[in-house]
Amino acid sequence: MLAFGLTLFAGLSTGIGSLLSLLTKKTNTKFLAISLGFSAGVMIYVSMVEIFFKARESLIGEHGKKLGSWITVIAFFLGMFIIAIIDKLIPEKENPHEIHKKEDFSKNKTLDKSKLLKTGMFTALAIGIHNFPEGLATFISALQEPKLAIPITVAIAIHNIPEGIAVSVPVYYATGNKKKAFFYSFISGLSEPIGALIGYLILRPFLNESIFGIVFASVAGIMVFISVDELLPSAREYGEHHLSIYGMVSGMIIMALSLLLFI
Repeated sequence: MLAFGLTLFAGLSTGIGSLLSLLTKKTNTKFLAISLGFSAGVMIYVSMVEIFFKARESLIGEHGKKLGSWITVIAFFLGMFIIAIIDKLIPEKENPHEIHKKEDFSKNKTLDKSKLLKTGMFTALAIGIHNFPEGLATFISALQEPKLAIPITVAIAIHNIPEGIAVSVPVYYATGNKKKAFFYSFISGLSEPIGALIGYLILRPFLNESIFGIVFASVAGIMVFISVDELLPSAREYGEHHLSIYGMVSGMIIMALSLLLFI
């Protein structure tokens, strides 16, 4: 229940992004740049320093040092490969990580409303597909290593805020309806807990140390790929380059300190 609750919170934080875009006149780009950089720092640090080695430990215990190490590395890059394929299947215009700012729409007086609505709907669908493996990543992390669950959840929740903006802004300017814009943004985040449940139900009959190790290593790969491919480029586009790096380093420091407190 804890794992599912954290996954639900991470997924539904798209609603926070929606509220930020609907209740403010201008997008706070500096805040988003620092937040996205921070999220990337947390995910990269926890994946490379903690999750990868936890997975390796489990797999070495089951398969010996040489084979266990090989399986860990293969699973890590397999996670990257899976999320890369999902990204490749999403058309660039509907990619939830394309930058959407409220002021870009409000200044444009010749908006094609039907096209805008279509953009919002496709973005919501893209987020739904994209968040499926993220939901499983959060859920499995919480099951396998509860002390890592909260920082991972916070990082993924921050990363979902711009996705909420990406859905709600075009839907709002197409329909003029804030409730509808919030609704579509909110439900797009539901794919994260749904992905967690479906993945867990499929894997549950086979769960053992080997499966946990493979999934955990894949989770590390997924989170590193998301950070490098999506979070850091988005952070740079939202604000100054240095702000995203300061945010990333801050995320790493806070993640490191939180792990040290549990030793």
